[in-house]
Amino acid sequence: MIVIVDERELVTNGYNSLFNREGVASAGFASSEFSDWVSSAPEDDLKSVRAFLIGECSSEFVCPRRIRDRSTAPVIALSEQHSLEHTLRLFESGVDDVVRKPVHIREILARISAISRRAQDEKPFSEFGALRIFMDGRDPEIEGTPLPLPRRERRILEFLAANAGRRVTKNQVFNAIYGIFDEDVEENVVESHISKLRRKLRERLGFDPIDSKRFLGYRLVA
Repeated sequence: MIVIVDERELVTNGYNSLFNREGVASAGFASSEFSDWVSSAPEDDLKSVRAFLIGECSSEFVCPRRIRDRSTAPVIALSEQHSLEHTLRLFESGVDDVVRKPVHIREILARISAISRRAQDEKPFSEFGALRIFMDGRDPEIEGTPLPLPRRERRILEFLAANAGRRVTKNQVFNAIYGIFDEDVEENVVESHISKLRRKLRERLGFDPIDSKRFLGYRLVA
């Protein structure tokens, strides 16, 4: 999930719509609302956040270093002022990157992936046997051949790859793919997506790479 902070509801709604087209869950906040949420949100909810995008907002309520106290997700400033002094002030405030608007949503996603890889010293993809999973929106590959997937299934596979080595619960998958504030979608939809994803992977790989345990969740295996 991507969190956007901006005083203008038109801006947060616009980004929510653009991220939704890419199959990425997002949530928009005004400054004061965000301050209350980030200081009190459960740890599991914060773990589902891939990045924080900071637009026009009050520094009194939104401090990148305060966000860092509760989350390791990248903090990116969306700047409408094309001046060196303003850019330097944003970096001094503690953001990980400054993006000048207008910017394409896919560029934002690519920057988020790049920051996360540097922080964890990761490659731009994860490999599980013959399965290669990218983190930038590209379809996965099996022995070098792309496996086209619907956006939700691809995002689930990316989330499982990002959490390699540990199990994730159905609730964690749902929060990451649909966002923690989406009340219009039933959590059980995750089971349907994963069932379809497993069938496609099994047909191409010859085995099921998603191990599931009741009450414990899911994890990828080679």
